[in-house]
Amino acid sequence: MFEGVEFLNKEFFWLFLLLPLAIVWYVFKRKYQTAELKMSSIKGFKVGNSILPKLRPLLFVFRLLALAFLITALARPRTSDETTKTKTTKGIDIVMAIDVSASMLAKDLLPNRLEALKKVAAEFIQGRPNDRIGLVEYAGESYTKTPITSDKAIVLRSLRDIKYNTIIEGGTAIGMGLATSVNRIKDSKAKSKIIILLTDGVNNSGFIDPKIASELAVEYGIKVYTIGIGTNGMALSPYTMSKNGTFQYRRVQVEIDEDLLNEIADVTGGRYFRATNNKKLKEIYNEINKLEKTEIEEIKYTTYDEKYRPLILIAIGLLLLEVLLRLTVFRSFV
Repeated sequence: MFEGVEFLNKEFFWLFLLLPLAIVWYVFKRKYQTAELKMSSIKGFKVGNSILPKLRPLLFVFRLLALAFLITALARPRTSDETTKTKTTKGIDIVMAIDVSASMLAKDLLPNRLEALKKVAAEFIQGRPNDRIGLVEYAGESYTKTPITSDKAIVLRSLRDIKYNTIIEGGTAIGMGLATSVNRIKDSKAKSKIIILLTDGVNNSGFIDPKIASELAVEYGIKVYTIGIGTNGMALSPYTMSKNGTFQYRRVQVEIDEDLLNEIADVTGGRYFRATNNKKLKEIYNEINKLEKTEIEEIKYTTYDEKYRPLILIAIGLLLLEVLLRLTVFRSFV
């Protein structure tokens, strides 16, 4: 009956302690509430078997119930219905710059670096429903895969389509990947502009120096988080392609220009991370997700439904019933 009901004035429940006292008083005083006539003998009188005298205590029960309902009503029971409305007040624009060079097919992350990244990046995108996200691919050159957009379906579809191909020039042009990302996000009016740049190698291609690209990011107020992906030591990596178009693998020393990635992050106010396995890569994206929070305004509306009115009506009804019975069926001068 009282599921989901709260009592605003619980202190009134202490009044229930008076009810046992009222019962004791009634029992003690009951024999004085009716007139007595002492006779030496009742021979000659007709003895009745009326049940009314036995039912008379019901009047007191009605009064106790009425008091109980009144006390409960004084405690002010009510239910509440809360609705919440959220509104994004300040969003974040994010560009994810993804290295798609052949080395991203190395198998030190499972099934390989690129596929492991795509899985974790997809979860990251799905966890940012209020932000705009874009994708940039780079190897020896770079291009925009998806402009920044709030349509996550488009971004996720583009992410799934990312794969190694021979159309993009080979190599790792970190400077060009960063510059393209800066160019894509520089005119954004968002509260915060973020680039997540991921690579597994060193800057060995392109005509834009990574340090110059970093200065551009600083000029436009863009923060860059850099991620070096690859195990420490040797990794099973592609080194040549066979006649049937499949890669041949061998163990190759992992080389990541961590000094450069650290410098890019430091200059722009971001952070550098190293992902040596699938678990670490996931943790890195979770950490970035925590560092870059979108401000959400939450407005709560609470509707209260007061429940004391029916209790008062029941109490009044019981008192009226007691008075009615006392003046009719149980008529007396007491």
